[in-house]
Amino acid sequence: MAEKILSKYLMNLEKQFASDNPVLHQVAEIFQELDQIEYDLGLINADETTASKDSWWPIVSLIGGSSIAKSKFMNSYLGSEQLLSGIQASSHKFTVLMDSPQPNSVTLQGTALDVDPRYPFYQVSRKIDRLQAGAGSRINAFLELKTLQSERLKGKLFIDAPAVVSSQAAPVVSLLTHHMIDHSDLVLIFTDIFEQDFPLIEELIDQIIAYQDSNKFVYLIDDAGESLSVTNSNAMISLWQRKLSDRGINTGQFIVLAELANSSAMPKPSCFSQIDQRLANVEHERSYRVLDALEKNIVDIENTVIPEVKRGIMLWKERSTLASVIVLSFVAMLAIFAEIELGILELLIDPIIGPIALVSLIAVMLPMHLITSRILAKLIIQQLNERQKELHLMENIGEMFEKNITFFRMILPVFEPAGWNKKTKARLWQLRESTKELVQALNDHFSSHQDYQSSNATTKAKDFYDKSL
Repeated sequence: MAEKILSKYLMNLEKQFASDNPVLHQVAEIFQELDQIEYDLGLINADETTASKDSWWPIVSLIGGSSIAKSKFMNSYLGSEQLLSGIQASSHKFTVLMDSPQPNSVTLQGTALDVDPRYPFYQVSRKIDRLQAGAGSRINAFLELKTLQSERLKGKLFIDAPAVVSSQAAPVVSLLTHHMIDHSDLVLIFTDIFEQDFPLIEELIDQIIAYQDSNKFVYLIDDAGESLSVTNSNAMISLWQRKLSDRGINTGQFIVLAELANSSAMPKPSCFSQIDQRLANVEHERSYRVLDALEKNIVDIENTVIPEVKRGIMLWKERSTLASVIVLSFVAMLAIFAEIELGILELLIDPIIGPIALVSLIAVMLPMHLITSRILAKLIIQQLNERQKELHLMENIGEMFEKNITFFRMILPVFEPAGWNKKTKARLWQLRESTKELVQALNDHFSSHQDYQSSNATTKAKDFYDKSL
């Protein structure tokens, strides 16, 4: 069993969280163990890591309609020193915003997001190609990365979605919107979006409803009047709660952006205190999201990857056996005709000629079975590679299947994938238990419950985590 090298991506994660977030540092170490298991099974290469499936940045996404509410808010919230001219209601790209120490803003092409595993749109071009052949090569038409200097962006990524208009209700935009929400820790939705009637809005509502219990959505109301008071603000929130409830949305926080509506001047930082409070929790939500992604990766091996490979092995065995049976049937028919015409049965039961004939038959059938099995295995590998793309799997299930093409596995009725045994299952179970303990460590930080007994590794992670906050 070869030792897998530690990928540079995972190495950087471990260094980053070694001091400021030991829980995520422990998560990175569990990912390293998971990578070793997948490498042993043939699912990933030596320089790959399953930790790159999800971005480890705290992610906040913003969705708005055709009004200027979203762009006005972003320019005010992120600072007035820099005019975000590229972020407007008419923007047609998904813009990822990140903090930069450089005073000048820089805009990079979408390719920078597609090839870098640190960002939430890593390898999204593959999904786009599955949706529309060739569209993945036009990734720069859909994505861009913008750097700017902003205190509120430090340690976070903001994703500004394009304005939802009828002309943009295209399959690729729908896919990227779903992808963005799935990978976000907090989604800020401007209520002007619900005053329009486009197909993409209905899809968005369906996705919000699917997250009813996650409380990851905040609805921003930017139509307050000049005489706004606490009473009017509450009435406005109640009004929007009823509107969204009628459309099936019953959870989420509502915030009235009174200062933006009442003044064209730059609002004071205190105006955004409610939003700042939600953003302060994004890092914790990121930790839970990464832990959830880790557990999902572990579960997917047993519930998705292995069943796909097993089905491939069973289909391969059935086809190989059927091919050999067809050849044997043909030989048997020839033997019957030969018996009718020549009477060779006496020769076949001869104590000398009979065994020689049997050995000759085996000598012919065995290589033929092996050759047929290898040819059929190539067809199964192609099917598994297509299935991998359909399921958007990072794991190379075709390569795992290929490890089963050995002499003994081709002639024996073995249906379990190579390497999938009690030891591997026990290792995965242990990783799941370690993940649950880390979730408990996070839970315990936010509660007074101290009675549960955790492992030494988890206790150490919690202690360091408490000290770091």
